[in-house]
Amino acid sequence: MADDTILQTEDLTKEFAGFVAVRSVNLQVVRGTIHALIGPNGAGKTTCFNLLTKFLSPTRGRIMLKGRDITALKPADVARLGIGRSFQISAVFPHLTVLENVRIALQRRRGNSFDFWRSKRALASLDNQANALIADVGLSAYAGAAAVELSYGRKRALEIATTLALEPELLLLDEPMAGMGREDIVRISSLIRSVAANRTVLMVEHNLSVVADLCDRITVLTRGKILAEGDYATVSADPAVREAYLGTGHA
Repeated sequence: MADDTILQTEDLTKEFAGFVAVRSVNLQVVRGTIHALIGPNGAGKTTCFNLLTKFLSPTRGRIMLKGRDITALKPADVARLGIGRSFQISAVFPHLTVLENVRIALQRRRGNSFDFWRSKRALASLDNQANALIADVGLSAYAGAAAVELSYGRKRALEIATTLALEPELLLLDEPMAGMGREDIVRISSLIRSVAANRTVLMVEHNLSVVADLCDRITVLTRGKILAEGDYATVSADPAVREAYLGTGHA
């Protein structure tokens, strides 16, 4: 495993009752890059994410994080080693404030469940750190607002803040732009570029203009297998990719 590779899979395969959702995937994510997994619906992208974060166990193959075999580890163990993940559906506490959501994430990183029974005054010691994360994702004006009151795009920004609270080296984003309008896409794209300045990002994304703008490297999946890899210019010019994903005759 090369020194600049943070995540690598070898022959990663997942079968469900005879159906092969991920087939012999050899993925290599280079440290400090933004790497996209793209492909048509049913290509195996989210299943691959679930394998990487240990929500699923592979039928066969290995997953290496920073040179360590993490294939047999549990999700919490993988998170502690430096993988953070956001999901397709925003996973925040809707009736807590932005500040409270981020503070809970900071408590989780401390690994002390008894923090939940401490007084508000004691928990306020985390406020400076929480407010810094909130500022990083552009939500300072909403720190006191309930998460349920936020626009969809700002909820996704809050989710990224709670993920960043765990201080991941590798951030996995599952369709971060799903359901967003143009203004929110621009905001979240800028946020991803900002948070990638000092960490690695692996993302599943359907919006190809976002992929073209943000990503250093792209892996195209179809029917659970890697079809092509490279930068956007390379994969978008590949005839097999154009047929399978982009549609024949379209860039």
